[in-house]
Amino acid sequence: MKVSELMESIRTHDLVLPEFQREYVWNREQAKQLLVSLVKEYPVGGLLFWKTENPPELKNLRELPEKLGTIEVILDGQQRLTTLYLLLRGEIPPYYTDQDIQTDPRDLYYNIESGDFQYYQSSRMKGNPLWVRVVDCFTSQSIDVFEVAQNQTNRATDKKAFDLAKDYQRNLDRLRSVQNSEIPVQTVPTHATLEESINIFDRVNSLGTKLTDAELALTHITGKWSQARQIMKSKISEMSKVNFDFDLTFMTRGLTVVATQRALYEIVHAQPKETLLEGWGRLSKILDYLVTILPQRAFIHSTQDVNTTNVLIPLVLYLSNNDTKFPNETSMKHAIHWLYAAHAWSRYTSQTDQRLEQDVSLIVREANPWNALRDQIIDQRGRIDVKASDLEGRGIEHPLYRMSLILAKAQSAVDWFNGAPLALGHGKAYSIHSHHIFPQSQFYKSGFDRENHLHRKVINEIANRAFLTADTNLDLADRLPEQYFPDVEARYPGSLVKQFIPMDTKLWQLERYPDFLQARRELIARKINEFMAALISEPQIVYERPIGELISIGESATLEFKSTLQWDVVHNKQNTNLRYEVMKSIAAFLNSGGGTLVIGVEDNGSVYGLENDLKLTKNSIDGLQQLLAALIKEQIGVEFSPYIKIRFESIDNKQVCVLDMDNTPEPVFLNGTKGREFYIRLASTSRSLDVEETVSYINNNWA
Repeated sequence: MKVSELMESIRTHDLVLPEFQREYVWNREQAKQLLVSLVKEYPVGGLLFWKTENPPELKNLRELPEKLGTIEVILDGQQRLTTLYLLLRGEIPPYYTDQDIQTDPRDLYYNIESGDFQYYQSSRMKGNPLWVRVVDCFTSQSIDVFEVAQNQTNRATDKKAFDLAKDYQRNLDRLRSVQNSEIPVQTVPTHATLEESINIFDRVNSLGTKLTDAELALTHITGKWSQARQIMKSKISEMSKVNFDFDLTFMTRGLTVVATQRALYEIVHAQPKETLLEGWGRLSKILDYLVTILPQRAFIHSTQDVNTTNVLIPLVLYLSNNDTKFPNETSMKHAIHWLYAAHAWSRYTSQTDQRLEQDVSLIVREANPWNALRDQIIDQRGRIDVKASDLEGRGIEHPLYRMSLILAKAQSAVDWFNGAPLALGHGKAYSIHSHHIFPQSQFYKSGFDRENHLHRKVINEIANRAFLTADTNLDLADRLPEQYFPDVEARYPGSLVKQFIPMDTKLWQLERYPDFLQARRELIARKINEFMAALISEPQIVYERPIGELISIGESATLEFKSTLQWDVVHNKQNTNLRYEVMKSIAAFLNSGGGTLVIGVEDNGSVYGLENDLKLTKNSIDGLQQLLAALIKEQIGVEFSPYIKIRFESIDNKQVCVLDMDNTPEPVFLNGTKGREFYIRLASTSRSLDVEETVSYINNNWA
């Protein structure tokens, strides 16, 4: 059949595209090479149509025009036909919409002198009449080769204008003759059923751009449930509004595991429509639940926070088998712990089908599968805990980079220059950017080579990265940490520690950069391990234990250390802003069943002591206790004082202050800088809740 006849059949809906077909996926190079082949009269493969009086659901066409007899449904060759329609007609074919064309080849140009095809390049083509847009060659009759030739005779050439014009017209005619090219067409007869037609479609798929297993599965799903593709795309659009960018592959995998209890795509081919519809109903509810739970409880605020969305598939199946929600708090924490481990150790970035099938079978078999799933990661990697050496030489493409961002958000980290919480960044200006703590330019000034791969690895390590919002990162001056860290700590006390910065100020100097990297690697690794362990370990009762035992236990959901109450260890002076951090922890413990806060111990368990804090109360322990009581009264409320016991102990000849908090009969709000704030303990951190989260938490714990 001639190309021109095929194009007209598409325009008049005599040739239509079934809904089960995938979208236009060809890249621009494939589109160009198709046209090159046709101009050179090379074979471009055949087309496969299905003649039928009862077509399946069709793309972008709800009702057919009044026609007698059969129409032809495109089974194979739609990528080629779509490309030709775009280039020869200059329009999107009627079976697609603008949103369906992700790579548009219509800025392809043709050189009427050389016969070359190239996509538009301003420096090469602007103002050059020899380069003509391919679409214009077919849709416009105003290309005047004689005028172009006349202009070209002004340059150095042996040919006269008439001869040049003949050459240009010959090349133009060669391109336009593509419309008369014949492409062989095979036709599935009218007596074939829809299922038979799809099976034929599968068989010929090895020609052209091969469909993936997921695309073939979606083809079979749509063959039985014609609206599946459009409903999935609608859900994808809905999820993207809350920063979770899924695709049809993820949706197909999710539907497969929910409907079949298996992870392999081919298993879903045989499922009836009723099973698919019921499975989709559950999957849709599960996704709504996950995009609510993951930001609140796992600090995963978008799909950018994980290295692959495949890590969510086992959660999808577990929730499907548990009435679309976590049955209790313990199961949720174990699921999040496993999710972190699977993400950090790249569980599904290779052998994806095999590993998913293995893990899915464990979820089907066991009511509480998380230990067994963790064992699979240990078998694969040897361990789950993170070591400092795992971070050495690793850049932002490594999963541990995203894991360190999750941890920073869990610790309520803020932007160092505008105070914006990293966990609440919204909008382009406040999206999370990766910031070099020691600026790249400073290294190149000091002798590092931009072309040296090893130098670049050292500069771009995870341990030299901090998280800032776009607004700050784009405007940040080229300063060394020894210059800007003190200002950061003064403005937002504790913000350096929340991003795992070693507080030895000597390490902030450029000449100590290797030592800084090592110290920070160790901090990040230790904090990740502590954070994950706190999720699944049973909280130890720490209430009224001796200080030595408390330090040996280490920070947890019920125990936290603070170096000082109000002494700034960086600037070596009083900083009253630090008091807020202590009050925040007290409020979080009161709202979370109680716990213990120790002032005078660093987060690594080293005893710092109260010497500098006591200087500010005239070396009076009574004065320090009275200050704490006054702060509790002012910022938390005097009615909660009976639930807070303050004691002082001595260890290593240093005084420390221990505050034991008990459970309260009603929620506690902190009078913060932005009004009344609500905090809870999550793992080994104190976390603020927004209004919706606060209401939900209060209803679950006090209602």
